[in-house]
Amino acid sequence: MDWREAEREYEDEVIGETTLGRMFEESAERNANRPAQRYKGGVYDRSLTDEVLPAATPGEFRTISYAEMRGVVRALAAGFRDLGIERGDRVGIYANTRMEWAQCDFALLCAGGVVTTVYSGSSPEQTRYLLDDPGASGVVVENEDVLETVLSVEDDLDLEFVVSMDDLDGYDDREDVFTLDEVVERGEETLDLERYQQWVDEPGMDDLASLIYTSGTTGKPKGVELTHGNFRSNVNQIRKRYAPRPDKAEGLPAIDENVESVSYLPLAHVFERTAGHFVLFASGACVAYAEDPETLQEDFGAVQPNTATSVPRVYEKIYDAIREQASESPVKQRIFEWATDVGVEYQRTDSPGPVLSAKQSIADKLVFSTVRDALGGNIELLISGGGSLSPELCRLYHAMGLPIYEGYGLTETAPVVTVNPPEEPKIGTIGPALPDVDLEIDESVADQETFDDPGEVGELLVTGPNVTDGYWNRPAATDRAFTEDGWFRTGDIVHRRPDDYLEFRDRAKQIIVLSTGKNVAPAPIEDRFAASEVVEQCMVVGDGEKFVGALLVPNTDHVREWADGEGIDLPDDPAELCDDERVREYVGREVDRVNENFERHETIKQFELVPREFTEENDMLTPTMKKKRRVILERFEDRVERIYADA
Repeated sequence: MDWREAEREYEDEVIGETTLGRMFEESAERNANRPAQRYKGGVYDRSLTDEVLPAATPGEFRTISYAEMRGVVRALAAGFRDLGIERGDRVGIYANTRMEWAQCDFALLCAGGVVTTVYSGSSPEQTRYLLDDPGASGVVVENEDVLETVLSVEDDLDLEFVVSMDDLDGYDDREDVFTLDEVVERGEETLDLERYQQWVDEPGMDDLASLIYTSGTTGKPKGVELTHGNFRSNVNQIRKRYAPRPDKAEGLPAIDENVESVSYLPLAHVFERTAGHFVLFASGACVAYAEDPETLQEDFGAVQPNTATSVPRVYEKIYDAIREQASESPVKQRIFEWATDVGVEYQRTDSPGPVLSAKQSIADKLVFSTVRDALGGNIELLISGGGSLSPELCRLYHAMGLPIYEGYGLTETAPVVTVNPPEEPKIGTIGPALPDVDLEIDESVADQETFDDPGEVGELLVTGPNVTDGYWNRPAATDRAFTEDGWFRTGDIVHRRPDDYLEFRDRAKQIIVLSTGKNVAPAPIEDRFAASEVVEQCMVVGDGEKFVGALLVPNTDHVREWADGEGIDLPDDPAELCDDERVREYVGREVDRVNENFERHETIKQFELVPREFTEENDMLTPTMKKKRRVILERFEDRVERIYADA
């Protein structure tokens, strides 16, 4: 049986049509004695006392079973009900990704509530909007700092309570402020299991489960309405592709009760919420929380996970760290470069002969095994989403024995639409559609003369049970998001190949139209710099101009190392370094290398170096690490003007 047919027909105890609360309850019953969560000691001043969950030793991970996690979830659900939560009430969660985030999510869903998310690090103005727009009646915050942000705008909100995951000091005079431990205590006193089971099943599949706000690259964020049915169907769809189906060849990775994952992406966003949370807990997997981004590599080593989900920028950063460690000496650097060249050649070759196979074995012993050990030594499956991944970088990971399966989705599709299958991954694609997801390509929005790929190129349209019905209190935006016959407009330009695998081109609004009439997709060009040791980040410009230009963030550490080796004395000031003609000439050679991969009208003709990295902290990246192109263009307007000054 073909794997596509096998996944469509596959059924098991994880797949079902139940509320998310019931999905968790059933998994907790099946896996009661299996590990569910691992949390780290010494990171947070948790309010949950030893009577609820014993503290972990600082720097070490402690594990709790599904039975223990279920006990906390049930107590919290009863506690939230005692605070006044009823079916359909919206409650915000405003915290970093951590054990308590997951517990509160399931507790609120089991209590019949609707979870609305607030990005970690939101400003008071953003906090006000993200709690006021959904009409939140309560909010769970991380700690005292976040609590103060909420209290600074409370006069504009209609909150009945605020709950802190961490201990508080000095709020005894507030009758509406509680710690999570106090909510558990209230729940333990009032919990009635029969009534609890009724709460779990009370919502219908078309009832709201969550409002997740878009990142807001343009305008105010929109609240995407996602129902229990939207999330549950996407869990089913992903399960069908990654379950340990009997038709799968031995050794292929799968997501099941034996999986252990490290969670570090924001649970406030839909990618981690579904792929690193709902899918894993439904499958009986164990989730460990890397609760400090600065210790991610150390946490991978301690947890030894076999899977993780991430976004392209994180994979780029991990590879940069690997390459930097390999460049500690000229000998190690040459070995690393030789090994990666061998690995890529091995990956590209359909039938590697004995010589190439022997080289690959040596490269694995010298380099790749060390890289895998640094990530815990057990990685079988890495998922990439939330943006386009450089094919060159993806191939390097596969070469190192760290297979990345790239997928595609949106908040509005809960989120996964396509993803590469373990049976037949194709590097450079975002995979074929999941079961029960239907796709169409609107070719009218793309210049067909520009794209000569076999297959269809245009805006991706989606329909399926995982697709939202629209945006919270935004009827006009909802109408614009759908075609007259009900297809959701993704706003993304893709290429559907004859084999039904998709290749991401770019956001429709970000396609650059040159004054010559040629269309250029920035993403593939920018992605080519992902594995570069010279250029840290790239943003392509040129809309309405005669040629393609680029703003480049140089890897200043590498550039200075190169300069030292050449006996070149560079200025200390980052802006002066970016204007140094010797640096520009050096970076120019890297641009020439990248240009070899593109058609003439797509090549970067002029570039400018910029002295600041694009980050979330300086508002040039969204919380999901997508470029805020409008902001970047405004910040570096003078540099863009220089690119086209002589045009």
